[in-house]
Amino acid sequence: MSTLIQGAGVGLRTPHLSHLLNERPDVPWLELLADNWFAEGGTDLELLEVITELYPVTLHGVNLSLGTLDPLDFDYLEKIKQLMQRTHTAWYSEHCSFSSFEGKRTPDLLPLPYTHEALRHICDRIDQVQTFLGEKLLIENISCYVECADNQMSEATFIGEVARQAGCEILLDINNLYVNSVNHRFDPIDYLNELPLFSVKQLHLSGHDDKGLFLLDSHGSEIIPAVWELYEYLISKTGDIPTLIEWDHDIPSWETLMMECRTAQHILNRANTTAGIKDIA
Repeated sequence: MSTLIQGAGVGLRTPHLSHLLNERPDVPWLELLADNWFAEGGTDLELLEVITELYPVTLHGVNLSLGTLDPLDFDYLEKIKQLMQRTHTAWYSEHCSFSSFEGKRTPDLLPLPYTHEALRHICDRIDQVQTFLGEKLLIENISCYVECADNQMSEATFIGEVARQAGCEILLDINNLYVNSVNHRFDPIDYLNELPLFSVKQLHLSGHDDKGLFLLDSHGSEIIPAVWELYEYLISKTGDIPTLIEWDHDIPSWETLMMECRTAQHILNRANTTAGIKDIA
């Protein structure tokens, strides 16, 4: 099976399993939520093996708590490594965040302080992960609702420096960027212009909820026009970057999901056509 990842893919979710297995729709790739597939044996893993023979996949984790001060969970990483081997995954991504402290877990992903000390800490952790897995890690920007008062740099500078110093790559979540730009009042275009876009290997697109006083990253609705516009701006600068439609709550019909995919693919195709015209010129 090819592990070529390109175009607009979707996250593999249980309500769509039978459709993928029976209808085998033309979707270029799938992203697996790693933590959903850690059980040993059973029907689910048998289905997963069939799915990964049909489609290239990437792996996305949410429970490593990469930035915590607790020791790295190598039991968790061993499960990740085994799942990567089982599914022939193209790459594994995690969040630039933490979600545990002294063995206690939080119900959400929490932002790191954007300081030089935190930068050294997370780069060391990423180095350990990459050495253990024998693969480059992708780190994702999170949506967040608080900021550290002692930040020494912007989020874009921090993530860019993590990628440079740790030798990892970036999974850029466009919706998270937009949500944060509204909640924390900064220009998302400035963020993109500050980020080392050559390090961005994958994109996420999803919906959010407007709560009046703030935006909530919910992954449970359609992508709004402002997020599409931000995505289109980015793609006009970078060309084709593999793009994943994330929808985790109130999961819609397959056709609704494909409408979002087709919009993303149209933007990717248009950018590639424009790049081709420039090359000819």
